[in-house]
Amino acid sequence: MADTLPQRSSDATLPTSADAAPPQAVSRSIQPLPDQLISQIAAGEVVERPASVVKELLENALDAGATALRITLDEGGVKRITVTDDGRGIPADELPLALMRHATSKIHTLAELESVRTLGFRGEALASIASVAQVSITSRTSSAAHATRIDAQSGELAPSAGATGTTIEVRELYFNTPARRKFLKSEQTELGHCLEMVRRAALSRPDVAISVLHNGRAVDHWNPSDAAQRTAKILGETFAGAHLPLEEQAGPLAVYGYAGLPTASRSRSDQQYFFVNGRFVRDRLLTHAVRAAYEDVLHGERYPSYVLCLEIPPGSVDVNVHPSKIEVRFRDSRSIHQFVFHAVQRALARHAGAAPETTAGGHAAHLESTRPMPVPGAVPGTQSTWLPQARMRQGSLPVAQPLAFYDALFGRRSESPTGAADGLSDGLNSRTTGLDTPYAASSPRIPGFVSQPGVGELTPGQWSDQEQPLGFALGQVHGIYVLAQNSSGLVIVDMHAAHERILYEQFKNALTDRSIAVQPLLIPLAMPADPVEIGTVEENRETLAALGFDLAVLSPTSIAVRAVPALLKDADLQTLARAVLSDLHSYGGSRVLTERQHELLGTLACHHAVRANRRLGLDEMNSLLRQMEVTERADQCNHGRPTWFQLTLADMDRLFMRGQ
Repeated sequence: MADTLPQRSSDATLPTSADAAPPQAVSRSIQPLPDQLISQIAAGEVVERPASVVKELLENALDAGATALRITLDEGGVKRITVTDDGRGIPADELPLALMRHATSKIHTLAELESVRTLGFRGEALASIASVAQVSITSRTSSAAHATRIDAQSGELAPSAGATGTTIEVRELYFNTPARRKFLKSEQTELGHCLEMVRRAALSRPDVAISVLHNGRAVDHWNPSDAAQRTAKILGETFAGAHLPLEEQAGPLAVYGYAGLPTASRSRSDQQYFFVNGRFVRDRLLTHAVRAAYEDVLHGERYPSYVLCLEIPPGSVDVNVHPSKIEVRFRDSRSIHQFVFHAVQRALARHAGAAPETTAGGHAAHLESTRPMPVPGAVPGTQSTWLPQARMRQGSLPVAQPLAFYDALFGRRSESPTGAADGLSDGLNSRTTGLDTPYAASSPRIPGFVSQPGVGELTPGQWSDQEQPLGFALGQVHGIYVLAQNSSGLVIVDMHAAHERILYEQFKNALTDRSIAVQPLLIPLAMPADPVEIGTVEENRETLAALGFDLAVLSPTSIAVRAVPALLKDADLQTLARAVLSDLHSYGGSRVLTERQHELLGTLACHHAVRANRRLGLDEMNSLLRQMEVTERADQCNHGRPTWFQLTLADMDRLFMRGQ
């Protein structure tokens, strides 16, 4: 066999290490890149797909004061994108400048860059688009006798017909960079991305009329309307029937909009819109804040729907983070996180006071126009155009203020709602079988029941004739549901889910009002740490102590865990400590810790809540209804399931065809 192997020629040698080295690159002189190549490089960041073009053109139109927009698309925007607006227009002598890189009317100084008041400002979008597509602009100002058209490729100016405003036409996207065109998806996929960009603009500016055509057919059209109508039309019937208005202000900060009810959550995060000074953003900090606010009321891996607008002084947010302008950076990110978190949390807590209308509407809130909503994109107090905003009319349920558990961990305790947290230590030690209620022993007297002080259990009392929002109990169905009658009709309550929420909130109140129990470790756990973790430990000693942690720096590369919250003593302490430090560094608080604590409290509440097939007396049923009326988030258990529904007399008349 060896004789049959091919023989290497005598002059052939194995390559040495030097021979194996790659050849040296040819030395080339440093030269400036051609303008066209520079624009094409920039286009790689600005013009990712047709939807990117639509976004940039819409932002320019809105900055120009447009009140009506017409978007025409062919073949998903790849063949043609045309955006026509009725804005101020571009003077004929400025049209060539509009196509130059870094030429803009939006900013002129560094001070203006650090306090951007418009959607666009970089002055590179049109130049970037023109470098990878065939672009023409037709524009006319109110003082011009006629419109003027410019061709981006030739730079030729010519008189044209056209009303006041601007029309930008983009044809054959990526015609000169075919490799980029191959990365595009199908026509319908690209159309979907374009329509999403239009919907974002429509949500941020409900005062602007917008129409969309694709391949000559009308796709979407929105007349000018108020924010509630525009939001309902874009997000659909489910959101329209299951959302609540939100409005909070703290000094120069304001957040307003609409938050979807937990019962209308989705399996995807495709209906989450957050605007900062009118600019749609995808910001990890803001998303985290909203998600944390929904923590106690979402079931499993569900996602809430919302349209929220944050107003902030322009100088406090940096929008010059990425050429796509979809990312922002806040100067005081922790304060923004806390503000948004508590605003959404308070809105969800107040929702307990909104009376459901029908089984179809679930827990839909009543809407009415109250406070005007400033047009997004304008600096607070500087815009004269206003839109009505919807606000929820609270029902007659007495709703406590938010628990502010997050704030309490940091020593900033809000005032306890009347009686909602008083005496809970006694209540937690009392017997909690059935519907025994520690809350009743220490809360103010609620019409309809008598309690024995210090015992925490209801005793039969005389129910008053005063109407209560959830009415008065009639009986049970299969030991699972409580039926009650109120002025609207019939209320159906899942007694286990309702009692679980009541106990869960009581446990959280007790945890908030007490100092967190700490479990010292007999042998401290040493763990390696990076410089960020070391710095977080040193900078947040008081916060860590409030959270129940005792962490000490051992060396520049290690820390020791000396004590942890007693509730979490059986957890993987090293993983938990790292997660808490990561949260403290990123957000100024630990969602990981609260999630773990709330998970344990939820389990405790579930085990203590009244079980199915437990027969209750009318007094016990009425006690449950009264506690629901004073418990925050009582409309859902802590797994996100509804606890009660309303059947109105009209609903029942329809079921039995009365009057038909």
